[in-house]
Amino acid sequence: MAYEHPLAYVLGLEGIALLRAFAGEHDRDFVDARIAEIRRVLADHAFEGVDVEHLSTVDGYRIWSATYDNPDNPAFDFDEGIVRAVAGTVPHGVALDAACGTGRVAAMLADCGHRVIGVDNSAEMLAHAEKRLPRADFRPGELQQLPVETDGVDVVVCSLALTHVPDLAPVFGEFARVLRPGGHLVIADIHPEQVARSRVPAIRGADGAAGRVRSYHHRTGDYVRAGIDAGLAIRSCDEPVTASPLRDRTADPGPWEAWPWSLDLLAPEAAHAAHLGVPSMILWHWQAPATTALDSANASTRRRPGPRRSTM
Repeated sequence: MAYEHPLAYVLGLEGIALLRAFAGEHDRDFVDARIAEIRRVLADHAFEGVDVEHLSTVDGYRIWSATYDNPDNPAFDFDEGIVRAVAGTVPHGVALDAACGTGRVAAMLADCGHRVIGVDNSAEMLAHAEKRLPRADFRPGELQQLPVETDGVDVVVCSLALTHVPDLAPVFGEFARVLRPGGHLVIADIHPEQVARSRVPAIRGADGAAGRVRSYHHRTGDYVRAGIDAGLAIRSCDEPVTASPLRDRTADPGPWEAWPWSLDLLAPEAAHAAHLGVPSMILWHWQAPATTALDSANASTRRRPGPRRSTM
């Protein structure tokens, strides 16, 4: 259970903005304005906090499945480009949509000409996926133990899911296991900076209780270490930035469902300074080695010369 208070978020924004000013990004007038705003907010606020339950992916996506495909999810704007750039330029084969959800990415992979397998641990999300793409092979399962044969797929895509797993290592290990030699892995995730700022979508339970799907702050280096340890090679890493326009101030924090985004408007100058240049997503392209360890061992055995005959 977390306790989300608007004042805690606003003071956090002010603190980030002041740190950036301390580093030389803003002048004395900006600093004086931030300190004055902090005093005003502390003196005038009458906000109430909200107790928020952190839900498992199974429980959270059971609720979210009904509205997940609404077009107001800004993360959907980022992954399609890299998915099509990779899956659309390799030979047609078998593609795995890992944590497939409602099948949005699976449909892209099918459109690129691949035979699609989708895996997710939410029965409700899988039901939507099966309606969207009836010819695909959707399977219940976990990222840490994919129900897919070893060396069974040519492309793996995992979008908007790894922030929900506590440890990246076993998941990357599974991606490496199911990929065929030379296969490709695409990962699209909310950027660690955004996760650290609690920019995680809100979910209301049937009883109206506030909840968010439990999310973990994986640093960029955590992805790198997990992928390299699994034997994968980085082909590219992109960290796109969304524009952070300066907006008009409001005195209303808005409904909890709009937090923390609506809270930016309580201190728009601080929010603009705090968010400027901060990446929204992290997009990875990895590739499996062209030969497996077993192939290399067999090749080495074949190359090894036999014993020499004695000439005595």
